[in-house]
This record gives sequence, C-alpha cells and structure tokens, in this order.
Amino acid sequence: MGYPRKLTRRFRGFDNFAISFTIINIISGIFSAFGFGMGAGGPLILIFGWISVSVMVLFVGAAMGEIASAYPTSGALYFSAGKLAKNHRGAWSWYTGWLNFVGQIGGTAATGYAAATFIQAFIVMQWPSYTVTGQSTVIIITVILLLQALANTYTVQLVATLNRISVWWLLIGMTVIVLALVLVPTHHQSASFATHFVNSTGFSSGVYAAMLGLLVTSWTFTGFDGSFHMSEETVKATVNTPKGIMRAIGGSAVAGLILMLALVYAIRDYTATASASAPPVQILIDALGPGAAKLLLLIVIGAMLFCGLANMTSNTRQIFAFARDGAMPGSRLWHSVSPRTRTPVKAVWLAAVCSFVLITPAWWSHTAFTAIVSVNVVGLYLAYGVPIFLRLRLGDEFQPGPWHLGRWGKPVALTAVVWIVFSSVLFMLPHASPITPTTFNYAPIALGVVLIIATAWWFTTARRRFQGPVSYGSPDEVAAMDLI
Repeated sequence: MGYPRKLTRRFRGFDNFAISFTIINIISGIFSAFGFGMGAGGPLILIFGWISVSVMVLFVGAAMGEIASAYPTSGALYFSAGKLAKNHRGAWSWYTGWLNFVGQIGGTAATGYAAATFIQAFIVMQWPSYTVTGQSTVIIITVILLLQALANTYTVQLVATLNRISVWWLLIGMTVIVLALVLVPTHHQSASFATHFVNSTGFSSGVYAAMLGLLVTSWTFTGFDGSFHMSEETVKATVNTPKGIMRAIGGSAVAGLILMLALVYAIRDYTATASASAPPVQILIDALGPGAAKLLLLIVIGAMLFCGLANMTSNTRQIFAFARDGAMPGSRLWHSVSPRTRTPVKAVWLAAVCSFVLITPAWWSHTAFTAIVSVNVVGLYLAYGVPIFLRLRLGDEFQPGPWHLGRWGKPVALTAVVWIVFSSVLFMLPHASPITPTTFNYAPIALGVVLIIATAWWFTTARRRFQGPVSYGSPDEVAAMDLI
C-alpha cells in the first residue's frame, strides 16, 4: 500500500471480528434505542425493522469488505476513496476522512454517554435519593474516557485481549438476559403482539413514524469499519478483514433479533413502560423484580464500556492514518508510535480529548448531544458510502483483492449506496412533533457546520498540500523502511 510498517500485526482473524462485533454491540445499541422504537412503530417495527435493516447493512458490509480486501490499511475509508477516485482524489479522500473522523469521535462520545446513563440508572435503583444531572453525567463520561484511553495506551495485545473478552461478555450476557426474560416471567405477550403498531411521535403519518422506527437498528449497526481500520494490525488482512466485517454484522443481526424478541414479549404495561425514563430497565424490573434487574443491568453497563473501548481503538487508528498523510493539524505528532508499546499513544489521547469536547454540551443540554449522536451515524455512513460509490463508478476497472463478490459486486454496491442515502436522510429529518427547540433535530445544522469548516479549510490551504494517500516509495523501498 506504500507505507512502511509501524504497527505490529497481532490481531488474528477472531480479534478483527471482535472489534467490529464489540462496536456494533447489540446490547448497547438495543438498550439505548429501544425506548425511541416503542413510540416510532412499536413491536412491528422493532422486530421486522430489525430484520429488514440488518439485511441492508449486510449489503453495506459486503461492499465495504470487498474494498477492504483490496486496500487493507488503517486509513480504510479515506485511503480507499483516494485510490478509487478517477479525478479530484485529494478532495474525495479529504471529505471522506473528515466525515469518518467526526463519526468516530461521535461514536466514542455516544457510547460513553450511554454507559453513563445506565450507570446512573443503576445508582438510582440502589440509592433512590441520587439525582441525575447533566453535570454528573459529564463527570462520569470523563472518567470513562480516561480509563478507556489508558487501556488503549498499553499494547495492542491488551486491547485485543479485552476485545476477545467482550465478545464472550456480549454473547453470554445476551444469553443470560434472554433466558431470564423467557423463563422467569409468568406472563408474556401473545404471538400476535409482533404486529402491534404504535405511533406516538406526534406525526399523523404512520408510514413516516415507521420509517423513523428503522433508526433503532441503524443506531445499532455502526462502527463495523473498525475491522477495516485494524487491518494493518491483522494477519492475512486481505481475507480476515472482510470476513471480520461480515461475521460481525451477521452475528449481530441474529443475536440482536433474539434479544429484541425477548424484550418485546416481556413488556407488561406498554404505555407505562414507554413513558419510563429507561424503558428496557423498566421491562427488566417488571419481568424479574428489582434485584435481578440490577444484576442484568451490570451486564448492559459492561457491554457499553467494552463498546466504548473498541470505538476508541478504531478511532485512534483512523487518526493515526489520516495524520500519516498530513491531513490533520500537527500531523507529525498524531501519527507517531510509541517505541515501547508500538501503539499511536498521542492519537489515543487526541481521540479522548475530542470526545470530551463533544460531550461537554451535555452539561446543560441533552438536545445538543442528541444532535452529535445523529452526526456520528450520518458521518460514518456517508464515509462508508463514498468509497462504495466510487468503486461503483469505477466499474470493471476496479481491481479486487482475494475476497471479492465477483459479478455481484456492482449490484451489491448499488444497493448499499441507495440504503446509505435513504438512512442518512432519515437521521436528519424531524423525529418528534410538534417541533420545538427541545424536540428539534439539530443534526443537519451540526453536520453542515462540519462540512463548511472542512470546505473552507480545503479551499484555503489543504487543496495545495493534500493530494490524498501518500506513497513512501516502491515496495522494496518501503520494506527497507519497516521498523519491524
């Protein structure tokens, strides 16, 4: 790919799968978004929306996997965009990289916020006098970011080990939660409950409410580009990286559907549960009692903490690669690697600090943070879409790697691009009515600000010095530079 090797290849195939599976994190995604889905479509969309969106995400993952096999680098999306573009390679690479950067930072901040929310839900159950405030939320998120940055500072092997543990934490934890919800309660909803439709969004159109409900699954299925970003540290990356992406999406789709069914059929009083501050927690309390609910809540919190750790790992590799090509202020600093740990330590702490900056509005405003979460997802999916679109435009000129889709490559890529455009528009539409300063979706404004800054920066200075991914020489010259 034209780069001297600085990162060590210590990720096996399972480790590569583990990081995307952990970032997708069905427990974290479903528990944090379930309440929204109860009002935007109800059980019908929670269940069948999960199935339909999972299939569409598999198309996105397959298209990304084909590109990852051809360009297995830490730069991932922005690197492949620069290589696949027929012209204006620097611009395509620039915008993809910054969309990916913003999405990754937002993902790290969002998972920290979700973990802090459920940690405080646990505290309230244990000590009812505790009061949840924006200030307490920000403080807890800050501690979480600090611990995750410290973990990412020490060796790739430690992170890989924690990601392996996280896979079993998710699978065993999901199994425990599902079995508890299936076996313990004496009452479950009837089979026909799966077709129950609810629209409490405030909009009169049931179709619109149903489309909004698809966001529950879309919120969950983000971050599987983590396998792509870790490809420089993965053995046999041209095969293990795309396999890691597909296995993470497929495994999450099946396991997530089982968890979703268990939660939906364990609902007692639908209206009371939907109006609770944390509907999934209320489901656990109603079905199992407060004692068992607290124990299962610890599983949920653990899953969210693992998710944030994997998010930050992926985030730092994108920063490392983007800085390596001179696309960030202080690039020389951010792409340096610790000679002792062989990890991009400075990039780790940049990711932690940027995530902290993003969560500071939560000190006084939950609405501002919700917009950042939406920008996280839109930023990531647009970054996914650009190289897939460019690969589609390249047609038969695209040179695939060992893992490829053959004649299905173009139709799969087309389906992926259509879904990415559709879901991105959904994230920027109003999510509740009437539209007030409290319910307004600020995502289009926040995303617009990011794009305006990136555009201004591009035309003032970047276009003259950034031409896309940098080549450090021929394969022989690069091999001579390898530090490992």
